[in-house]
This record gives sequence, C-alpha cells and structure tokens, in this order.
Amino acid sequence: MSPVSFMLNVLWVVLGGFWMALGWAVAAVIMAITIIGIPWARGAWNIAIYTLFPFGQKAVSREIYIGERDFGTGILGFIGNLIWLILAGWWLALGHLFTALLLAITIIGIPFAWAHLKLGAIALWPIGKTIVPA
Repeated sequence: MSPVSFMLNVLWVVLGGFWMALGWAVAAVIMAITIIGIPWARGAWNIAIYTLFPFGQKAVSREIYIGERDFGTGILGFIGNLIWLILAGWWLALGHLFTALLLAITIIGIPFAWAHLKLGAIALWPIGKTIVPA
C-alpha cells in the first residue's frame, strides 16, 4: 500500500469508514447465523474489509477479471443479488448515501463522499464482484 493510500485510509476510518465497515460485518454475521445466508456472508465480509480500507483497491466484475463466467456472474448471481438487495443491500446503500451526503458538506469530505457513493452501488449489487489492488 502506498503512503498516500495509507493516509487516505486512516482519514477514511476516522470520517465514517469504520461505521460502514461495521455495518457490512453485522450483515455478514446475520447472514452466517441464518445458515441459508452463508453464501452471502463471505462476500459481505470481504466487502466489509474493502469498506474499511477502500483506497488502493477497487471492486471489479469477476467475469471481466478472470475472463469467464461463474455462478456469481450468471443467472444464479442475478437471483442472489435480488435476494441480497431485499435483505441487506438497500439499508447498507442507504447508510453509504447518508454518510456521503454528510461528508459532501465539507470540501475535504468530497473525495470520501465519492468513495461512499461507489460503495453504495456495490452494496446494492455485490455478487459477482471481486476486490483487486488498484
């Protein structure tokens, strides 16, 4: 991780990143407890870590990254994303949107608000994505 990414990640945690990462972790735990939510729990945990340290990483489609379709990028991924959207995606996206609006009030918060908006989009439709170094 570059020094700039490290400093941005430290500021990110202080300016709201920790709380949203905690929200993702809670979603992962709830999904794991329900047993049928286990397929979503691992993905939610990975995105929780990404939400904690977003700078220096990016989320991309697995189909584009590995060059072939898999369960998460096909029709099962579509169905999984619909279930995710109903159960957890909308409230995580709402949390990112609310945090982005608060951060956008200040000039220094605008880059962090933009990052929250990107994470909000991932919150709505996370299956079929992978986190890679930027």
